[in-house]
Amino acid sequence: MCSEDNGCSACQQRLFLIIWRDGIRQYGACVHVCPSGYFGQRGKELNRCSKCSSSSCESCFSKDFCMKCKEHFFLHKGKCFSACPPETLAQSSSQECQEKCEMGPWSSWSPCMKQGRICGRKWGMTTRVREALRSNKEESAMCPVQSESRKCRMKKRCPGGEARRAGKREGLNYQRLLITVDIDSLWCHQAV
Repeated sequence: MCSEDNGCSACQQRLFLIIWRDGIRQYGACVHVCPSGYFGQRGKELNRCSKCSSSSCESCFSKDFCMKCKEHFFLHKGKCFSACPPETLAQSSSQECQEKCEMGPWSSWSPCMKQGRICGRKWGMTTRVREALRSNKEESAMCPVQSESRKCRMKKRCPGGEARRAGKREGLNYQRLLITVDIDSLWCHQAV
């Protein structure tokens, strides 16, 4: 539904309706693709072009998520900035801010340890690390390895530790007993 005075107020199913103001007058037009600064919203009755919330956004996916910024602005996580946030670098070719140190995944947690032992204590520490994904050695050197530690519960008893201690005690008593017997038998032999 279009008129010469106000333009369109409804469009065919596949087209988007864009409405703009000129002073106090409102105009509408049917378009295949929404213009710069707008995004397409499909609805049951009407498809609309809606304005991006940021005036520095050239094209957006939704009202608050920008996909491309206007000239002299840099894109970072769906927002446009005049300068890249801290810990990011401006990429002039794409007008995007990239993380200085893009980190890889965390490693598995290390065994729970205390003073080089993995058992025999109540509490220990476990650690995991992650490194930068950069292939260039100079860039990787700028990105420190990240690590984190946490307290962990250790095994109180070491495997076979209790049995070995008991065996050692019994063996020590057995050796004392043998020495005593040997001395007694030696004594007995000499007395005869």
